[in-house]
Amino acid sequence: MARAGVTAERLTLAAAELADEIGMENVTVAALARRFGVKDASLYFHIRNAQDLRVRVALLALAELADRVAAALAGRAGKDALVAFANAYRDYATRHPGRYAAMQIDLDPETAAASAGVRHAEMTRAILRGYRLSEPDQTDAVRMMHSTFHGFVSLEKTGGFRHTPRTTDASWSRALDALDAVLSNWPPAESTDAETAR
Repeated sequence: MARAGVTAERLTLAAAELADEIGMENVTVAALARRFGVKDASLYFHIRNAQDLRVRVALLALAELADRVAAALAGRAGKDALVAFANAYRDYATRHPGRYAAMQIDLDPETAAASAGVRHAEMTRAILRGYRLSEPDQTDAVRMMHSTFHGFVSLEKTGGFRHTPRTTDASWSRALDALDAVLSNWPPAESTDAETAR
């Protein structure tokens, strides 16, 4: 029987908080049960298993970040929008490392299509339309942007930039300047004959 006050939503939020505290890889049904002071078995009334819990945290994180990015982008365009998006992304990853790690889970296509990940893609493409990019360049630029953001925050988190005294904020700002320059001067597509022949 379900314990009064315990819901799937409360479990998901508690798991997200726990992930930020001890790392997503350490979030288990047992750890969550201890947090609520209940037996493991009682949680299975609300969640199917540990993977279901991880997916729920991933979906929560995607929605939270989408809301923050949308608020940051309001009324902005061009480089201002790019910087606002990037800063919201980095700030969320820094403040919520466990949630951010959960966002990297590979969701099945149906779950991904119903997630806030779709909003992330739409907002990114809206920024790129400001740079007058169309397909297939938009897709290439989306991948470049997210590779830059994810790579930077991941290296920053693991201390990958500690070998030099230059601040990470300074390097982050220059990286965004460089992204803006590349997006503003996107190279023309070369002939697709070779790609078509493959």
